[in-house]
Amino acid sequence: MLDMYDFNNDIWLCHSFRGQCFNFTAFQPAINTLKEVESFLSQNPTEIVTIIIEDYVHTPKGLINLFTSAGLDKYWFPVTKMPKKGEDWPTVTEMVQSNYRLLVFTSIASKESEEGIAYQWRYMVENEAGDPGVKQGSCPNRKESQPLNSKKASLFLQNYFPTYPVEDDACKEHSTPLAEMAGTCYKAAGNVMPNFLAVNFYMRSDGGGVFDILDKMNGQTLCGCNTVQACQAGAPFGSCKNVAVPRSPPTNNMGSFTGSVQFSSSASIVHCPNCLLFKLFYFSLMVFLLLLR
Repeated sequence: MLDMYDFNNDIWLCHSFRGQCFNFTAFQPAINTLKEVESFLSQNPTEIVTIIIEDYVHTPKGLINLFTSAGLDKYWFPVTKMPKKGEDWPTVTEMVQSNYRLLVFTSIASKESEEGIAYQWRYMVENEAGDPGVKQGSCPNRKESQPLNSKKASLFLQNYFPTYPVEDDACKEHSTPLAEMAGTCYKAAGNVMPNFLAVNFYMRSDGGGVFDILDKMNGQTLCGCNTVQACQAGAPFGSCKNVAVPRSPPTNNMGSFTGSVQFSSSASIVHCPNCLLFKLFYFSLMVFLLLLR
């Protein structure tokens, strides 16, 4: 998740306001971070990265030229091949074989036709960010987003971080409250697990934490088990190995999901040593994690 602006006759990463980047809010030229992404993809040929741009770039063809200059065009997932009406995406294996390992989304609709960059809200639903996204028992969609249970978009991003992040509070946030909110948003989305989970201070927790919850969510989606390690290659959905479940807070209610989990064809990839596919390159305090579907 990257905020990009026109700044100093270039395109910069900048966390700013009113659509304008300032010296005191600018981070660095975007090309620097994108070259890190290119290096990561080059060195990890089975990994997939998604970049979602909060887009304030008005330079004509500015973004597509930027990604090409960073050497990322060779990994680009073509917008013409993206499912437009909520259909399944290709499997992870198919994406790797085609080398379509970079998905890029913009917040400006016109850039889909002008630059071939996918318009985020055509493909993705998202709950409210900030304080509304951490209010227990409620998982409202962002105003830009279709309803979370819409069948017209096939990707789901769950936000879970307060408006004003406090590192010391993250230990509590990433334990039972995050597990409970995962269940709430699952139900709000029509019994569909998110593909992405956005949090602050992902390494901090009082219990199993973000990675434990991701493991459980991936297990539910991939094979109907309470952990990815319980999935068995070639076994029917819901056939689980007897494995030790990672330690979680005692009141964790991640097991309270009811009904069948909706999953796309990529769930057929049961041998999944890296179901947590990536940590997104992000210049702020948030990490953005992909859940396999």
